Amino acid sequence: MAATSPLYNKLKDAEPFFLLAGPNVIESEEHILRMAKHIKHIATKVGLPLVFKSSFDKANRTSSKSFRGPGMAEGLKILEKVKVAYDLPIVTDVHESIQCEEVGKVADIIQIPAFLYSKTTDLLVAAAQTGKIINIKKGQFCAPSVMNNSAEKIRLAGNPNVMVCERGTMFGYNDLIVDPRNFEWMREANCPVVADITHALQQPAGKKLEGGGVASGGLRELIPCIARTAVAVGVDGIFMEVHDDPLSAPVDGPTQWPLRHLEELLEELIAIARVTKGKQQFQIDLTPFRD
Repeated sequence: MAATSPLYNKLKDAEPFFLLAGPNVIESEEHILRMAKHIKHIATKVGLPLVFKSSFDKANRTSSKSFRGPGMAEGLKILEKVKVAYDLPIVTDVHESIQCEEVGKVADIIQIPAFLYSKTTDLLVAAAQTGKIINIKKGQFCAPSVMNNSAEKIRLAGNPNVMVCERGTMFGYNDLIVDPRNFEWMREANCPVVADITHALQQPAGKKLEGGGVASGGLRELIPCIARTAVAVGVDGIFMEVHDDPLSAPVDGPTQWPLRHLEELLEELIAIARVTKGKQQFQIDLTPFRD
């Protein structure tokens, strides 16, 4: 098996946590470069390692009319410009095995979306073979124990650079819940655990559109709640989608955090993470208590 990468070691050892952040999807080159500039400034100011995130294609949309982004070729060119201009590592999604090699030429972290299911072996192996860090999002319909096997598929393909990500579990139709026990249980995958604090508040296909059809809704006001819980439990990384104008975002606007509040929220999360002992297993003494 290959050695872990320097970036993987940096993120794994980050204190109190690392940050994966950016707008949900590439809207334009100008917008992405502007967002990268602001988010890097904030992350540097508060002292968090940052990996910039945006998707070149939102292939897993409810409606065929949904905005998807510029596509892989153009999207990777834009992400490469972000990488060079701001000296930032990049995380982006893949949707098919055939995309992994090209995406791996630009992305430092390849992300497996939850809707593509964290048990899809061919996609996991193709991503692993790039040698890049693989961030596997837990399927909304999966138990946390599934992630042990998903992470092991990456390692068996010769790549030790793997992370697992909690982003909520289906709770009936059109809703997700975040079970904080999953953050603890997913540590059994023996790799960094990431909390997706924005997608976790999605309400899939929960928003009716004028003229028919549906789109994802969301509960943006609860993002701080999930974030506070995650860092108190002691996650290694926070994934969040950030936008300078969420109400105008073409995709997942209801679950993108406003850029104007990013620094304020991160400062609070850092303060919580520094006082909690969430990364340490509590040693429970069950011997009889004596006065």
